[in-house]
Amino acid sequence: MITVGVEEEYLLVDPQTLLPVPLVQQVRATASLAPIADALEIQDELLQAQIEVATPVCTALEEVGGHLLRLRHAVATSAQANGCRIAISATAPVRDVLPVPVTDTARYLEMRSEARLLVDEQLICGMHVHVGVPDRETGVAVLNRLRVWLPTLLAMSANGPLWDGRDTGFASWRTIVFGRWPVSGPAPYFAGLADYEARVDGLVESGLIPDRGQLYWQARLSERYPTVEVRCCDVQLEADDAVMLAGIIRGLVATAIAEEKAGAAPALCRPEVMQAATWHAARHGLTGTLLDPAGGRLRRGADVLGALLSHVRPALEENGDYREVRSLVHRLLRQGTAADRQRRALTETGLPAVASLITAGATTG
Repeated sequence: MITVGVEEEYLLVDPQTLLPVPLVQQVRATASLAPIADALEIQDELLQAQIEVATPVCTALEEVGGHLLRLRHAVATSAQANGCRIAISATAPVRDVLPVPVTDTARYLEMRSEARLLVDEQLICGMHVHVGVPDRETGVAVLNRLRVWLPTLLAMSANGPLWDGRDTGFASWRTIVFGRWPVSGPAPYFAGLADYEARVDGLVESGLIPDRGQLYWQARLSERYPTVEVRCCDVQLEADDAVMLAGIIRGLVATAIAEEKAGAAPALCRPEVMQAATWHAARHGLTGTLLDPAGGRLRRGADVLGALLSHVRPALEENGDYREVRSLVHRLLRQGTAADRQRRALTETGLPAVASLITAGATTG
């Protein structure tokens, strides 16, 4: 069974105004006193109004869901004890005039000195999925094969339409904000592990980025774990949707490994097309069209999602995940993305309804 783990980022917000509040140290300290979560599972992020959780290594999707619910509950309880709430949204719906302080580490302070406004605007939250691979050479082959599906995963996960109190017109504004870093967006196609390492070394040795930690590609090899890390997804409003995405991403990795062993030709996509497809997915989510990796043309989003499910079905069935993932995909198509739900709340009742929506997901499946 291929292993999987999930990292989620949340915002800490004022329960009345929804403004981000710099209380991460207090929330972490309170969480560490409770037996429900290990201190290492709850971490700082770039800004002091952000907090990150990380599941242990899992082999079953039900483990992923159980750990996410546990960690969400631990952080939400700790936040409430400190007079704030966690907001499960990929973007801060509103921001204060003054920027949120940076977490006091040498790395984060250096980032702010290099890119002040960009760091100030990193009030964004993603979901990262780590999937185990046998070695880094295989990992590069996996990156090459799953990259064409990253825009589809992004569209499915869209949960960030609001910024500065209004609708941006994008389903995932986080993707646009995060795409301004020097090395971000879709990763290129690599000739193999040596090519991957040479390109990464070239970026670091040139001084253009300080270290490998600033490789912000939407999928990359982890430098800490024997995994491929898929980073294109917005944080999910509900834990069930995070489980669905983790299952599909593990299915993509398993499918890529099987195709590599069989010598099947990978689906190719030019970098400029990948970039445009990513922007298109961030703009529309699942409400319009998506790039079909097979035909290289725009198709109805539901049809592309169906093609993705068919592509990974053998791997999902082998892991015993197919029925659960298929059910969650059908629910997503019926209900729409979390971005759609945020927009409906804003239209119907305004920001108070948005606040209720995005702060309720800490305890729901």
